[in-house]
Amino acid sequence: MNDKELLSHVDHTLLKPDCTWAQIDELCRDAIKYETASVCIPPCYIKRIHDTFGDKINICTVIGFPLGYCETAAKVCETKQAVADGAGEIDMVINICDVKNGDFDKVTDEIKAVREACSGKVLKVIIETCYLTDDEKVRLCRAVTDAKADYIKTSTGFGTAGATHDDVKLFKENIGPDVKIKAAGGITTLEDMEQYLEEGCDRIGTSRAVGLLKNR
Repeated sequence: MNDKELLSHVDHTLLKPDCTWAQIDELCRDAIKYETASVCIPPCYIKRIHDTFGDKINICTVIGFPLGYCETAAKVCETKQAVADGAGEIDMVINICDVKNGDFDKVTDEIKAVREACSGKVLKVIIETCYLTDDEKVRLCRAVTDAKADYIKTSTGFGTAGATHDDVKLFKENIGPDVKIKAAGGITTLEDMEQYLEEGCDRIGTSRAVGLLKNR
């Protein structure tokens, strides 16, 4: 896999709580130069990025991040604002409390509500695998499929662990044919990124890809 192909699958990410505009600006310029799939950034920077770079860049942002346990109405409101500000992709965090209570219908309904609020934009659903059993992961594959989200995503990067190859394999066996996979969290090498893509991921969420390729 060549560098350009790899980067076309990368959501070039900066979600640190203290990230500055100077850092976001650099992230965006690198994303444009190296043609990454998107930049994944905090919602507070969407409009400024859109006003600065326009259609040169695909903006991805996070909703209900990083814990996911705000009310559905809050996630819907966040999503509508993000789309209005210029986001093209939405990465939402599920309510893990609902999962642990076994209320998968509620999880599905929430994803559907955010799906509707996306106004046709790409929706990725972060299930935060580090807190889940394999049975819960399987049931969430069904929820994401039933709600017609575009992607299932492993992790926020803020939990106790990130993506694993075993989870990607489990996703592949249980998602519907129209759902893609995004691996994120703890992916630190180009070799690992390539392996995730070879295993069936369509997107990689990482802050490191561009820097690693620059320093080759």
